[in-house]
Amino acid sequence: MHRSIAKVATAAAAAMLPLTLISSAPAGAANKSATWAKIVKQTSIANKLPAAIKNAGVLRVASDASYAPMEYLASDNTTVIGMDADLMKAIGQVLGLQVQITNEGFDGIIAKLQSNTYDVGASSFTDTKAREKVVNFVDYFMAGESFYMKKGHKAMTGSGLTQMCGAKIAVESGTIEEDDANAAKAACTKAKKATVTVLSFGDQTSANLAVSSGNADYGFLDQPIAGYVVSTSNGVFVNTGKAFAAAPYGFAIGKTYTGLDKAILAAAQYIYSHGQYKAILKFWGQSSGSKAITLNKAQF
Repeated sequence: MHRSIAKVATAAAAAMLPLTLISSAPAGAANKSATWAKIVKQTSIANKLPAAIKNAGVLRVASDASYAPMEYLASDNTTVIGMDADLMKAIGQVLGLQVQITNEGFDGIIAKLQSNTYDVGASSFTDTKAREKVVNFVDYFMAGESFYMKKGHKAMTGSGLTQMCGAKIAVESGTIEEDDANAAKAACTKAKKATVTVLSFGDQTSANLAVSSGNADYGFLDQPIAGYVVSTSNGVFVNTGKAFAAAPYGFAIGKTYTGLDKAILAAAQYIYSHGQYKAILKFWGQSSGSKAITLNKAQF
């Protein structure tokens, strides 16, 4: 997934926007969560855990809770819910661990995995070779990149990166979309088209606000989230342009604990083969992103 800073809408303008646009939570269902078949601790899988985590009995998970429906805050403004949260809870049941999910800014998660503040990053991370150098990934989902705009704005044309030529694009800092929006500048120059203005924000909710206020032409983010932002905006947003660049999401795992990645992999494969994975994706409307569970890390 997921800085020249754009001016965002004033507080007064923000107050007039739909609650769902501000909070990224679905209207009338701010505390919803998937249900799945009961999972009994699988001792053979739990035994793969590093001793420190097994003894602590807690899996510390970081999520940027501004990316509904993958991760967002419940109505208590503290509890992290969403598809990734439910998947991690199911994995925790397999491992016999309490899953503690903390809301953390996206662009700080990997550093805090490296410093051992957290064990796992469950935050719609696109698995890239660059990221594999510092964390390992258990890949569990496929998603492309997509755009949305305020209803009534001129629709995007073309395909790929050059769809962004001449536009102001709102993105969340630290995301693949931010990288790709910046890469579009060179693509537009090569195509002899106007350049791209990239507006980066600390969370997805602020990027949404920039689009709704007219400070940005289009929002750019992962396809499932773009669709969700549109569907929960009370008609403020519509999708535009052509989705592209499908890539896997992965649970990011620090390299501090030897074996943690293999334990998470085995637990994720267990819920994949026993139906809980499918139930969770279906509940969140993301069945089309289903993929086999794999482990990816840099090879030295």
